[in-house]
Amino acid sequence: MASVFCFGSVLFRGVRTFHGNSFFLLKSVNNQIRGFSSIVNKSNKPEYDLVVIGGGSGGLSAAKEAANLGAKVAVLDYVTPSPRGSRWGLGGTCVNVGCIPKKLMHQAALLGEAVNDSRSYGWQLPSSENISHSWEALKDAVQGHVKSVNWVTRVDLRDKKVEYINGLGVFKDANTVHTTTKQGEKLLTAKYFLIAVGGRPRYPNIPGALEYGISSDDIFSLPHAPGKTLVVGAGYIGLECAGFLNGLGYDATVMIRSIVLRGFDQQMANIVKAEMQDKGVKFLMQCVPTAIEKLADGKLKASWQNAQNETFSDTFDTVLFAVGRRALTAELQLDKAGVKVAGDGEKIDAVNEQSNVPHIYAVGDVLYKKPELTPVAIVAGRLLARRLFGNSTLTMDYQNVATTVFSPLEYGCVGLSEEAAIAKYGEDNIEVYHGYYKPTEFFIPQKNVSNCYQKVVALREGAQKVLGMHFIGPYAGEVIQGFAAAIKLDLTIEALMNTVGIHPTIAEEFTRISITKRSGVDPTPASCCN
Repeated sequence: MASVFCFGSVLFRGVRTFHGNSFFLLKSVNNQIRGFSSIVNKSNKPEYDLVVIGGGSGGLSAAKEAANLGAKVAVLDYVTPSPRGSRWGLGGTCVNVGCIPKKLMHQAALLGEAVNDSRSYGWQLPSSENISHSWEALKDAVQGHVKSVNWVTRVDLRDKKVEYINGLGVFKDANTVHTTTKQGEKLLTAKYFLIAVGGRPRYPNIPGALEYGISSDDIFSLPHAPGKTLVVGAGYIGLECAGFLNGLGYDATVMIRSIVLRGFDQQMANIVKAEMQDKGVKFLMQCVPTAIEKLADGKLKASWQNAQNETFSDTFDTVLFAVGRRALTAELQLDKAGVKVAGDGEKIDAVNEQSNVPHIYAVGDVLYKKPELTPVAIVAGRLLARRLFGNSTLTMDYQNVATTVFSPLEYGCVGLSEEAAIAKYGEDNIEVYHGYYKPTEFFIPQKNVSNCYQKVVALREGAQKVLGMHFIGPYAGEVIQGFAAAIKLDLTIEALMNTVGIHPTIAEEFTRISITKRSGVDPTPASCCN
């Protein structure tokens, strides 16, 4: 009967019983090859059913589901410190430096706004001059929650009998992954491999960027208040960070190379920008950074150039780069496994998460032209595990995935943008319903409602199938989630208009939308009940 014996740094598989000098013979062999530790599997049977490289949302989802279905699973996860030295625990970007800490800091900013609004509702509070915010207290609270999630995640893997290996994994060949841990090196073999390493922020190739700049990898654990901050980049990460920093009372400036929220509906994107400007966020349009320099007083001098090649500079306490992310595939030595990457040289062009090497799969941000969203990776990983180990045939549907930008006034959307719908179907075949609205919550404080706006993009003929829904306003993420399910069930304008809304809510505004852009009618309501 086969057994496993570990001597020093080498693991031997052999017969259960040793006689005479066999032990000393093996020990001698071990001494000769002590410089390299490996797993020696004399049988052709892989050690694991599934080895997952990456302990983020998608990889963990697949690993746990596979284990639930009886598979023997190992998860490799290792966080290379950011250029500023930030590192974190198990759970990936979402838990540690993404969705979770971002939403908590967004909430902190909203609470600050609510404190001021509450006076209009009769709350007796100290003057605004006596109200202050502690970055250190917020940071500690956020990191405390993150670390609790790290711990729960590790316990969950243990309870599901998923082996967690805190090591960096690279392919040795198509059937073997090499990993290095504190305990040494070893080789893992598996029936299937899943690449789920996600991505990390990019830095511009300018002097001082790596030495003095930070990214979203650092902001949520920054030990000191960020102070006056320059955010370079106007994607959703840049806008979200600038938004909550401004809401917490810090001077925030966003530098935009070209457009705001590339890939999103541009009318909606520019409304988000206008709302942020109304709240005090500054924007540098069509500018690119050229250098970051640390001054004698510790402040950072940022230099940049505009579209007319004019140069400018200003001093900041913090410079945060949000100029995109790169998939961490180069570190995996995919060429040794024969896995091909797409035209961008980073991402894997998989079909139903399967790479060109049939037993090697990928989920999450490493996939080519797929949404880089945590819930997408989670569902894709779960469905993949069910196909591999549960006889399922259900595949991931990457269409009509809802998302939300947690800007100060949130922007939620699902389906096609107006531009994408026109490009696909032609302008004459598209009907765009739109309207401004007045949230009831904004009445008593007399808050600005000029940027509370919604849009429904639909086919023009027949029952008018809905192609996309866009909403800017409070709790946009909560609003758009339910409509995402309706769109997947082929929602039509007719059905939407025949739906009875819950009054008074902001979600009901979608059920009252009736003005088209084509009509030219003013979409501004006269009252809350129009």
